[in-house]
Amino acid sequence: MAEKVTAGREFLGEFAPKFAELNDDVLFGQVWSREAELSPRDRSMITVSALLSGGNFEQLQGHMMRAKVNGVTKKEMVGVITHLAFYCGWPKAWSAFNLAKEIYKD
Repeated sequence: MAEKVTAGREFLGEFAPKFAELNDDVLFGQVWSREAELSPRDRSMITVSALLSGGNFEQLQGHMMRAKVNGVTKKEMVGVITHLAFYCGWPKAWSAFNLAKEIYKD
C-alpha cells in the first residue's frame, strides 16, 4: 500500500483547505493509487515529463525524487530528459538535468 500523502494539508491546509483536501485525497489518494492502469514507475515518468514540459521545476524536484523511489533509474531519467529536450526545449532539459544530477548523485 502506498504511503499517504499529506503535503497539501501540511502546507496549505489552513490557507486553502479544499485545495489541500483535493491534493491529498483525490490526486495522491485516488489517482496515484490506480495501479491497475499504470504502475507507480510509469506514472512517475509521465508526471516528470509533464512537469518538465510545463517548466514546473519547483514540483519537478519532488516528483523526480518520487520517480527514483518508484524505480526509475538514472539511465532512464537521463533518457527521458534527453528525449524531451527536443520536444520541450533545451533550456528546460538543462534545468531538469541540474535537478536530476542532485537526485541521482549516489
